Amino acid sequence: MTTRAADRSSADRSPEERSTGERASADHPLDDRPSNGWSSGVRLSARRSRTAPPPSTSGQPGVGRLAADRPDSGRPDSSRPDSARPAPAAEPAAPAPAPAPDDAPDREAVGTALAGLPRVVDLLAARAEEHDRDATFPYQGIEAVHEAGLLTLTVSRTYGGPGGTLADTVRVLSQLGRGDASVAVVTAFTLLRHAEQGRRADWPTAGYRRLLTESRRGPALVNTLRAEPGAQPGELPQTVARRDGDGWLLTGRKTYCTGAEALAWMAVTARTDEQEPRVGTFLVRGESEGLEIDPTWDQLGLRASASHDVVLDRVRVPAELALGLGGRQPANGAAAEAELSRAWHDLALSAVAIGVARAAESWLVRFLNQRTPANLTEPLGTLPRYRCALGEIEAQLIGAEELVEGLAPRVDRGEPDAVARTGPAHLLATRAATAAVQQAVALTGNPGLSRRHPLERYLRDVLSSRVHLAPDETVLEAAGRAALERGARP
Repeated sequence: MTTRAADRSSADRSPEERSTGERASADHPLDDRPSNGWSSGVRLSARRSRTAPPPSTSGQPGVGRLAADRPDSGRPDSSRPDSARPAPAAEPAAPAPAPAPDDAPDREAVGTALAGLPRVVDLLAARAEEHDRDATFPYQGIEAVHEAGLLTLTVSRTYGGPGGTLADTVRVLSQLGRGDASVAVVTAFTLLRHAEQGRRADWPTAGYRRLLTESRRGPALVNTLRAEPGAQPGELPQTVARRDGDGWLLTGRKTYCTGAEALAWMAVTARTDEQEPRVGTFLVRGESEGLEIDPTWDQLGLRASASHDVVLDRVRVPAELALGLGGRQPANGAAAEAELSRAWHDLALSAVAIGVARAAESWLVRFLNQRTPANLTEPLGTLPRYRCALGEIEAQLIGAEELVEGLAPRVDRGEPDAVARTGPAHLLATRAATAAVQQAVALTGNPGLSRRHPLERYLRDVLSSRVHLAPDETVLEAAGRAALERGARP
């Protein structure tokens, strides 16, 4: 990929031209290279090389660790930086799943993680423009999220985590979206995976233990890879798993794989090559032999999310890491779990879009308070027309926030009506966020479209957030069908 030169460096701009994050960069310098604490070893396609990691900071006491690694847990500290991967047998044991007296979230641990959000957001904002311009993955940004304890916020208390809820997740992602939408989206999929494991424990114990062990050493990103080029709804996956002794060999291509180049684990959907194919999920290490990252992601926005294609060429997966090979029909309870997983996805990604829009509004407020055209004696913010337009943006975002933040705790309580409403909520929240940023750009004119300012990046990011949204007609048709069914009841 080529790197575009910036119009002007941050140092050449006046303080009022720079974003909050850019102004904070002098206080929080970042060396944005992947850390040795990172649990990922994927090999990029020959079309691009990977940067070697520098020393990690994730071994700092109390930073980025689960409850089992806290000093009072009685376990040794296994979070030291270590560039050499030990053999699986030599890895420190992760906390074994054990019944907790109360599965409610550890509010103290959640509160500690949330308290670090403001600093993390500033750190992300300081480098967001650079990563967007160069389409480089924000390794240090993800590490900052990890060190604050946010990347493992939704690890269940059963596994020694804080057990953060969907409401907590929404709060975190909306704030991260203000700093860097790409970091927020990458974080979202790891949080969703941990939350799903807490609900259904579908990963084998040994595999999830390994993920948690890696999460204590440094950022361990995970994502489920489903999308395939040219795939149609309802089709079997084109990625094929073939039996090979006591394991499987995976061959195929997955697309739109968020965070691809930095994933420690990939949950890959595939079909078997049997006469009657079965569909399952295969847990693949990011460093697996035969796995390559094809750097295809060159989008308008979310440019730092590294949502590249993943190419698998006879990637070996042990039999115990092949999940759900029970045919095409879902097992009992699987449909309800799928709906709940979709609800978490809908509200989590809605929160990211809202965070981007809030960042755009904040920049607009500073612009209106400081901009005084030559034909005026007072800033634009003193004019009723601009105040009303800003009020329209504020009203849109209040509505989106109340919708998402109101549904999240209801989903946490298990209310079926709330779960069913998250699809339309995602659509409405994304529309509101997009409209708000578009209106901000319209109000500012040429300055809003200048690469010197972050507003045009917010617009591109919020537009690109639709890649995570089901097609409008799919969401609306389902909502209409549900309304008709309610009306037909006696």
